[in-house]
Amino acid sequence: MKVILDQDRCVASGQCVVAAMTVFDQRDEDGIAVLLDAEPGPEHEEEVRQAAAVCPALAIRIAE
Repeated sequence: MKVILDQDRCVASGQCVVAAMTVFDQRDEDGIAVLLDAEPGPEHEEEVRQAAAVCPALAIRIAE
């Protein structure tokens, strides 16, 4: 699994961090999401898929 985050689309809602805090974080200055792990292990697959599903800007894509 590869995670792709489009920071230009991000609206800083923080839903990705709530869903998968080991994979996503937010910048302090503007709240834009930051990808901490572009290739998380299988133990994080469900939470990453949830983060992508709840992102209001559709800024998270998953490549298999």
